[in-house]
Amino acid sequence: MSANHDEQMYYDFDLLSKLVVGIGEVADITGVPTRKIRYWEDKGIVRSVQEADGSTRRYDYLNIKKIVLVQELLEDGYTLDAAARKVEDRMKNINDIFQKIADKQNAPQP
Repeated sequence: MSANHDEQMYYDFDLLSKLVVGIGEVADITGVPTRKIRYWEDKGIVRSVQEADGSTRRYDYLNIKKIVLVQELLEDGYTLDAAARKVEDRMKNINDIFQKIADKQNAPQP
């Protein structure tokens, strides 16, 4: 792995936790139409951040990531339900791994 590639792997997680983007911008960036994003939200696959009644739907980093992953799986031939399950399983697995890391770091040292 090159040093340049390693530098690209660092993310500002504080910034990512505050990132909230409108549905139109998400559609422009991801290539997933707003209508499809709304449908996925209606099915419970993604969730918009509720800031105020009647406001534009906005999505955080986690849900933008889900949108991208679901779209990639659809392009690979998965059905929407299968893609949604696979993404949820991946997200759960990643969360479990990070929880184990956090538990180890917070455990009393002998």
